[in-house]
Amino acid sequence: MFKSWSIKKYGYKLHHKLIKRYGVQLYFTVHQVRATVYQCNFNPKYLPLAYILYLSPEQLNKIMFIEFPDLTIASYKEKMFTYLGKNKLMNVNQIINQA
Repeated sequence: MFKSWSIKKYGYKLHHKLIKRYGVQLYFTVHQVRATVYQCNFNPKYLPLAYILYLSPEQLNKIMFIEFPDLTIASYKEKMFTYLGKNKLMNVNQIINQA
């Protein structure tokens, strides 16, 4: 489901792009995240990952229910944790734990 470089790109490069475009924030909005993903050529296939990493819990629950009703946040996070454990991308894992 995930590829190492895609997770790494979303974990590091997307975060830097969001800060560059919108400044340092605890959470970004759905529109900021989506716009950055599409305008900066990130793979939209991993948009749920971007939402999990950078949206507030309230925004995350709301947008996941609307855009990805068949996807549960817990199962998506579990798949990422499993994959990240195998590839030792601990910094991204820490970012996800904070989300």
